Parts: sequence; structure tokens; C-alpha cells
Amino acid sequence: MSLDPHAALQSLTSALEEHLAAASARRGDDDPAVEAAYLSIVDAFEIYEEVLFEACNEVTPLVIYEDEEDDDDLDSIDDEDEGDLEPIDD
Repeated sequence: MSLDPHAALQSLTSALEEHLAAASARRGDDDPAVEAAYLSIVDAFEIYEEVLFEACNEVTPLVIYEDEEDDDDLDSIDDEDEGDLEPIDD
């Protein structure tokens, strides 16, 4: 990936701002705009982390965790980790 880290950071910042706007205008617990904004943060963060590492050989101290509903699928595979948050590995 050959993006500039500053451009990737700006995309992440924009995704965070869009999430705040969607959360502030939430129309119920399952508002699709909030979910879409959440996923945009995940995508923008993953790109930023990759670009930052390529450009500066550095990472952030942040980790993206799976949703609790997704953990239910993992629990059937490994009951030992029941209730534990697992970082998303892409």
C-alpha cells in the first residue's frame, strides 16, 4: 500500500467524526447509520495502521475487538475463551 500516513490519518479522523454525527442522531438501538459509521472506523483504522507501519515501522497502541455477537460463533469452536474479547486479525 502506498498511501501517505497523513492521508490515512485524515480518513480515520473523518470516520470518527462521521461516527459521532451518526451516534448523535441515532434512531434506535440498531440504527444502520451508526453501524455503517462503526465499520468505517474499523476499515480506516486498519488502513492507517498498515500505512503507518510501512512508512514509519510503527504501530498504534489500539486494538479492534470483535462484537460480542461474533464471539458466540467463536465460543462454539473454543469454549475455553467464553466471554473473552478477541482482537480481529485480518
